[in-house]
Amino acid sequence: MTLNRQTIITLALAAVATAAHAAQPTPPYLDDTKTIEERVEDALGRMTLDEKIAMIHAQSKFSTPGCPRLGIPEIWMSDGPHGVRMEFTWDEWTHAGWTNDSCTAMPALTCLAATFNPELAGRYGNVVGEEARFRNKDIILGPGVNIYRTPLSGRNFEYMGEDPLLASRMVVPYIKSLQSNGVAACMKHFALNNQEHDRDNVNVTVDERALNELYLPAFRAGVIDGGVWSVMGSYNKYKGTYCTHNDTLVNQILKKEWGFDGAFITDWGSAHDTREAALNGLDIEMGSWTNGLTWGKSNAYNEYYMAEPLKALVRSGEISEEAVNEKVRRVLRLCYRTNMNRHRPWGSMHTTEHTAAALEVAREGIVLLKNDKSFLPLRTGRKLAVIGENAVKCLTIGGGSSELKPKVEISPLEGLRKRFGEENILFSLGYASGEPNYSNELPSPYDADSLMTAAIETAKLADAVVFIGGLNKNYRQDCEGEDRATYSLPFGQGELIARLSEVNPNIAVVIVSGNAVAMPWAEKAHAIVQSWYLGSMGGEALADILSGDINPSGKLPFSIPFRLEDCAAHSFGETAYPGVNGNVNYEEGLLVGYRWHDTRGIKARYPFGHGLSYTTFAYSDLRTDRRQYAPTDTITVTVRLRNSGKAAGAETVQFYAAQKNPRLPRPAKELKAFSKIRLEPGESRDVEVRIPVANLAYYNDTLRRWVVDADEFAIHAGSSSTDLRGKASFKISESSLAAR
Repeated sequence: MTLNRQTIITLALAAVATAAHAAQPTPPYLDDTKTIEERVEDALGRMTLDEKIAMIHAQSKFSTPGCPRLGIPEIWMSDGPHGVRMEFTWDEWTHAGWTNDSCTAMPALTCLAATFNPELAGRYGNVVGEEARFRNKDIILGPGVNIYRTPLSGRNFEYMGEDPLLASRMVVPYIKSLQSNGVAACMKHFALNNQEHDRDNVNVTVDERALNELYLPAFRAGVIDGGVWSVMGSYNKYKGTYCTHNDTLVNQILKKEWGFDGAFITDWGSAHDTREAALNGLDIEMGSWTNGLTWGKSNAYNEYYMAEPLKALVRSGEISEEAVNEKVRRVLRLCYRTNMNRHRPWGSMHTTEHTAAALEVAREGIVLLKNDKSFLPLRTGRKLAVIGENAVKCLTIGGGSSELKPKVEISPLEGLRKRFGEENILFSLGYASGEPNYSNELPSPYDADSLMTAAIETAKLADAVVFIGGLNKNYRQDCEGEDRATYSLPFGQGELIARLSEVNPNIAVVIVSGNAVAMPWAEKAHAIVQSWYLGSMGGEALADILSGDINPSGKLPFSIPFRLEDCAAHSFGETAYPGVNGNVNYEEGLLVGYRWHDTRGIKARYPFGHGLSYTTFAYSDLRTDRRQYAPTDTITVTVRLRNSGKAAGAETVQFYAAQKNPRLPRPAKELKAFSKIRLEPGESRDVEVRIPVANLAYYNDTLRRWVVDADEFAIHAGSSSTDLRGKASFKISESSLAAR
């Protein structure tokens, strides 16, 4: 081949350029042999003020711009926590209409909590992380760990129940596994987001003990033990200041006390003031509207509080540039852990492992509340009348930001038909709701009386009835943005259950919800199942339980009161819930959930930790390794567990601690450990847990420290907070400030 003169010159110049480029040293901020902190400081030192400001606020509904000049990529976020949400258009709350943005829908976090299985929490987080990575997301907006305070709260289904230890144990493996994929978890909503009603304005008053003992521990565990890379603020106020830029919560507790080194991010539109945002720890401002802008203003990102208004304060000298630098450091640190980590895995989508994990969480989370005369499992060959809209309703859509677009969603009716045979299943809708909506209640297109009549006639033709009802993710049910209107079942379900039981007393009721519901009809049902929002494999999991192919092992992560007024938050009038004049006072203090029921002697219909099995378990020989401990010791507690029934099954052994003479008031008992054990019929095993003495501490609001008293204590082991099967006593030798 003959080369002309121009070609030779071009090739020579290219060779020179390539050699020159190769000779250039890699800039430290791009050199992954350097530490993250070295890279952060080098990148920060190269950035202009305009570039820094751009990095700390949104450029679209779900992204920030990075720094293109330096090759620092955009940060892309997606809602969670139950899967990767579908794509949206750049600047509108409109689904993008992609054909490749489906996901594996995992069961809601209440279901995960009901498994009492931290290993499953890790598998769950890994599924979300792998699918987020495959979809090129850098942050998943979840998990949620706000405490279940009232069964009316619209977002409880996204959280992990009423007990801080349970939430803490479950959130850590979720975060670690998710982040092992090079995707940041964004733990939310920090803090005290315990109701959706008036969430944008309500100011929470809570005493220091309740704050530290109930509402902060799961966040603390996610930061210190889980190493979470980002945290999301909440909409509400604490001490009169919005939580998204609250000095006490963000600067003093999250960043200083706990040493959080990641990025603190707004909920969408939860910033309210440039100066507070600059000084009180906010790192990234996201939103659908902000800075007084209306929903109708497009691409207004440069007008956000942390955009041009902040830059103006820096240039005028009112805010130091170092305040901006500290935010950018945290954003850069996030980048180096995610989208600038060259070693993060590629991710995967819709794998058999993902499907298996979704199914396993759903199976282990379903809770058998009642089972008179072993009505369940259902025998094959019987004619079953399946009644209820939730047998066929898509329950991955609606609910707010946790909506999903699953590739597969097996409905309860589909699962039951497959398991029992289509010829053995009769179906009637029974009741109907409107379409999911986030801001108002849409009417049903069907006549309620006609639906009820048809359902009653169907029930007459069957050997047994499986009613599948509960709540759904419509407005004012289990839905972001507003709380439930009532504790009762909606759409006339209570009356329908009663009428069905009159024509066919062989009835099992399956409640699909993320919240407790009133059950005045409970005596009319032979069996009651708490089914949750079960995700992609929900129908198969429910059929597994009802048929007996899988032995139920779920435990309630919250108490189910008989009446709403039996719940602590509803026992003090409107000042405690929903609040008066924009203020809500947590007057119950420490006594939330089972702490309230057990300490005040108010019986719950179904207590925290309750869950039946198709087998039985016997407890014996509960003991501690010593009778006296020093403050730095760890207590080893052992109990003998035997499967005394005829089926293989799993039991969650729960360990509750009680102090005899505390210097400050304490609940009657508190969960301090749990362990889920699987046993074959007749098999026995010693169940051992280790509880540091420091974990018996309470928060002394005068000393502002955790304290362990020298006192007598008892450890109870049991199957729920009220079904206690043994007690062991011991002493703590001396009082101390607990190292926590």
